[in-house]
Parts: sequence; C-alpha cells; structure tokens
Amino acid sequence: MKKILMILTSHSAMEDTDSKTGVWLGEFTDPYYEFIDQGYQITLASPMGGTPPIDPLSELTENITASNRRFKDDHSAQEAFNNTSTLDGLKPQDFDALFYPGGHGPIWDLAASQASGQLILDFLDCGKPMGAVCHGPAALIAAAELRSGFLQGRVISAFTNAEEVLTGRSGNIPYQLQTRLKELGAEVKTALVPFTSHVERDGILVTGQNPLSAGPTARLLMEVLETVGGQQTQRG
Repeated sequence: MKKILMILTSHSAMEDTDSKTGVWLGEFTDPYYEFIDQGYQITLASPMGGTPPIDPLSELTENITASNRRFKDDHSAQEAFNNTSTLDGLKPQDFDALFYPGGHGPIWDLAASQASGQLILDFLDCGKPMGAVCHGPAALIAAAELRSGFLQGRVISAFTNAEEVLTGRSGNIPYQLQTRLKELGAEVKTALVPFTSHVERDGILVTGQNPLSAGPTARLLMEVLETVGGQQTQRG
C-alpha cells in the first residue's frame, strides 16, 4: 500500500484584519479522497500538530465541493484531521510521496519552517514525488532557503498575483507568492483565465494553481508515483 504524507498549515491569522485563514478545506479534501479512493494510506501532519485551522471562506456554500460534504460525514477522516502529528521525526523512508494543500496559511508558517523545508529536500533527494496546490507551494520557499538555487529553473504553478487581487485579500498577506517564487528562480506557469484549473510537472515535483487544481494535482502526483516507483529520477 502506497503511503502519502500530507502536511497542513497551522497558521490562522491574516495581517491587518480580523479575518481568519488556514487550510482551504477543498484543497485538503479533494486530494485526500483522490488518494483514499485509490487505496493509498494517508498520514496528516502540521507544524503545531493537533487540529489545523480551516479558512472560514472555504466552508461557504459557494465553495463547498462534493469532497467537503463527504468529509463532514466521514468520522475517520475528521479524527485524523483533528489529530495531526507534528513534523518532528517524520522521515521520507516511511512514505512514498509528499503533498501540501493550500489556504493562505502556508505563506506564513510552512514557508518559514526549516523542518518542512528539509522534508521537501529529503523526499526529492530520495526520488520521492511531491505535490502542492494553491498556496501550498509556499513550502518550497523554506527548501530554497536551506539549499541555494533549489528553485532555479524549476517549472511550477501556484496561486497568482491576479487571483490574490480578485480575492480581495492581497492587502492582508506579507508577500505575493507568485512574485516570491519567481524571485527565487522558479518559472511560474499559470492558466490564462484566473481560477481555472492548471497543473505543472517538473520531474517528480507536481504543483497546482488554485482550488480547482487540487484534485488534478493529486491525480497527476499519483500518476508520477506509479511511473517512477521509488527510483531517483530527478535532479536533487
């Protein structure tokens, strides 16, 4: 049975506002059930452990997905979500792939987490695929801080500057993710139309742009995982 480690944000506060953020629920539940339905075993972790915050906007009616509704009736999944482990002691040898859901939270905690950044480097160095969606690719910033040039020339996708403006939250974040990734040398590719699905693959690194990209990113990650097995096939 293939095992996937999903790392969720523990950060809930937006800057200069009373608004809250956290995990964008559909960006967790869509990939989670893609993995579960293919027989994968999932381990959930977060920087602080316990129950990650959920972005309240992701629970509004217009943002609810079928997987969200399924999650609300899935006591086993809720138990796992409410009891995430911390990042301490996690090793790529115990898993087959790594996945980061989004929500604005990762641009604060996972982007600055050395433990998370080292896990990313260790997974990729072992030839084990990584996926991330929306603001989840912010976790790559920590890896780039640990290894100079890590993102240089890598083709990725992530939540765009235009999408930040359209959400009305661009004034409540410390930086624009698309810009920061470009500054670190990444080639950020996106859909022509905001909020439409877009996924990029660079070797065993798979990234998606926004909430609609969550399920497709998970499916491509599984395709990569089944293709490469455990072999080291990418640049470290």
